[in-house]
Amino acid sequence: MNNQEIAKYFYEHITSNNLIDEVPEYVSDNCVVRVGENIVPIGIEGMKQHLIDVRKTYPDLTMKVIRQFVDGDTVISEFVMVGTHLGEWLGMKPTGRKLRMTGVDIDRFVDGKIVEHGGAVNTFETLFEAGIIKPA
Repeated sequence: MNNQEIAKYFYEHITSNNLIDEVPEYVSDNCVVRVGENIVPIGIEGMKQHLIDVRKTYPDLTMKVIRQFVDGDTVISEFVMVGTHLGEWLGMKPTGRKLRMTGVDIDRFVDGKIVEHGGAVNTFETLFEAGIIKPA
């Protein structure tokens, strides 16, 4: 698989099916997360923990990649994520509502593994549209 195919497979198959034990096949030991200009080392264990934590909030989470762009060793994946809000998150009690969020993941690859991950999910818009949060 090329990097674009690996990214799509990682999100649609590994993440959607909660295959935590397979994360090391797709994520590098020295993986970092980019948040703006900040870089946070997370490695394989950090990526596993991130996926575990997301599952606590959305146990039935699935992801579908709807568009991708490639620039050298970087793959940008636009996705739709669907999951039922069954776990507390940022102080919000579970609503039991199935939520549909859109987002973008930006991954840089070396030797077929993610070495840098970043992106954003339109969580605010989703929570607002669902009536879970209200304007002040």
